[in-house]
Amino acid sequence: MTQSTPTVTGIKLKRQSKLLEVTFDNGQTHSISCEMLRVFSPSAEVQRHGDPILVTHKKAVNITAIEPVGHYAVKIVFDDGHDTGLYSWQVLYNLCSNQAELWQQYLARLRAEKGSREPLINMNIKYS
Repeated sequence: MTQSTPTVTGIKLKRQSKLLEVTFDNGQTHSISCEMLRVFSPSAEVQRHGDPILVTHKKAVNITAIEPVGHYAVKIVFDDGHDTGLYSWQVLYNLCSNQAELWQQYLARLRAEKGSREPLINMNIKYS
């Protein structure tokens, strides 16, 4: 964490609206969607050493747990089972501060790769 990165002083999950409200010690409070947090996960699984995969079908994703990691990060557990990657204060501040630009880049990449934000439909198939 650099000196210019504010420290998180509060995190509030709004489950119904699927938003995470993050407050920093510089007085800023941002709301960021669970979907954005999931598709921009800092995990190695998503980031692949600087060549991030396109995470799709996460429009309805929500957070089931937020676990503190020391005084510098949180681990976010999503209801799709994703639970790797640490959201440091720097990562959270970057996502929150640049979310409009990052989101437009994500949507452009989705269009280019013919991806979808819509959740996949669960199907129960029974064989007889």
